[in-house]
Amino acid sequence: MRPIVGIISNSYLINDEYPAHANGSMNTDAVARVADAIPLAFPACPQSSRIDELLEVFDGFLFTGGRPNVHPEEYGHDATDAHGVFDRARDLVALPLIRAAVERGQPVLGICRGFQEVAVAFGSTLHPEIRDLPGRDNHRMPPDGTLEEKFALRHDVTFTAGGPFAQLMGAEVVRTNTLHGQGIDVAGTRVMIDGRAPDGTAEAIWIDGAPGFALAVQWHPEWNAERDPVSQRLFRAFGAACRDWREGRMVQTAPLAQAG
Repeated sequence: MRPIVGIISNSYLINDEYPAHANGSMNTDAVARVADAIPLAFPACPQSSRIDELLEVFDGFLFTGGRPNVHPEEYGHDATDAHGVFDRARDLVALPLIRAAVERGQPVLGICRGFQEVAVAFGSTLHPEIRDLPGRDNHRMPPDGTLEEKFALRHDVTFTAGGPFAQLMGAEVVRTNTLHGQGIDVAGTRVMIDGRAPDGTAEAIWIDGAPGFALAVQWHPEWNAERDPVSQRLFRAFGAACRDWREGRMVQTAPLAQAG
């Protein structure tokens, strides 16, 4: 059986009144069709999702993008209007789950908000609006146009020579989309910035000392993942790590199954 990837959901109101847990179908498509894994969403709700149970059910985790931002209290800052809206329930699930999975060596891939969650989980601070910083570009989603135009490739990302991302991509420079307002301000001691946009904004990170796959990107590789070579390499590597984790788990449980 294919590995099972847990995809964190976002809180959502259908017709502005009916509460739901949801994530974009492009996330499940990328996991199923490129990572070759079973995508299974779980609610970002601490009353429904227990960290210890999630770790046992899934072989890897995808932390997706989302409109709400990580609450600045999680990195020692005060909330301001510039920080936008928050989802405290997702904070309470995502941050401890990321830390626990990474320390176990269980595969973790963060995307956009997920990138920021991985960064914050390991001690980073965030700037609420990087376009306001001197010399920085506007990385936010264009307000108009089709989805194809909004997710169009807009800038290069340059990776550290010989680093994990350059090795994974087979190149030191790739072209990506960009649809985010926040970004890393000060990176935690274990947060290794491995890729940057031309204006210096952190776009790719990995966690130092992690025994397994622990990568995150600020762009949205789930868009057009079946056809974009950068997305393909990232999701295929994530899927391979999840398969390795599952196979290791099966080896550990095989003697118990035989004994039964």
